[in-house]
Amino acid sequence: MIEIISRTYLEIKSLNKLNEVVKPTGNYSIYLVDPNDFQLNKFLYKQIGKKYFWKDRLEWSNKNWIDYVSDKKISTYVLKDNNDIVGYFELIFHKAKEEAEIAYFGILENYFGKKLGGYLLSQAIKKAFELNITRLWLHTCSLDHKNALKNYLSRGMDIFKSETLKAKIA
Repeated sequence: MIEIISRTYLEIKSLNKLNEVVKPTGNYSIYLVDPNDFQLNKFLYKQIGKKYFWKDRLEWSNKNWIDYVSDKKISTYVLKDNNDIVGYFELIFHKAKEEAEIAYFGILENYFGKKLGGYLLSQAIKKAFELNITRLWLHTCSLDHKNALKNYLSRGMDIFKSETLKAKIA
């Protein structure tokens, strides 16, 4: 099925603009995946992305995944509740441009409604600015979670580009 998709690009250029969500009550922790684990990235991409039509990496071989997570520009962070995985984000650091991109960001569906998206995004923004960047950006689209754009804007990100495209989603 071909669908009209609205894609929105957002950025934040200073940590001072962050409207941070404090850590929720509970035993939540965020950690950098080190050493990298392509199986974890692959699992989270598939589990979180299946509802939002993330498809570009579905055809990747294990070698593609290994090469991706082994790239020094890529950092993967995982949010846990005790020992249970809640969600993740991937940062791509572009040193020459002094910027980073949130390539993928999401929470597993059984943790929806617990106000964890704002907290995880706050931490993603903070972790990105620890890289001494001047800009963090990402894009979202109309296929993403209904609160995705609202979350990005609420954290202090600004829209810098919008576009409409047609995509085959089935």
